[in-house]
Amino acid sequence: MKMRMSWEEIKAAYPDQWVGLSRVKWDGHAPNVQSAVVEYFGNSGTEPLKKQIAGEDMYTTYTGKDNMCPLGCLTVMP
Repeated sequence: MKMRMSWEEIKAAYPDQWVGLSRVKWDGHAPNVQSAVVEYFGNSGTEPLKKQIAGEDMYTTYTGKDNMCPLGCLTVMP
């Protein structure tokens, strides 16, 4: 079973990576992640973004300091 991690833990474990997150708990409103389960990580955000667009429980974001979005920004509000 994958473990829930805080946003700070996710950034430390997957620095400068694209992550696909599920079971996201928001700190207020999207896109402020409080905690989540990492389902995907890598150098590209395309795969988790495809799942997000298809309606799966997936939020795609980048853990680095650059404000980057794959294929443009897309956020599914809870």
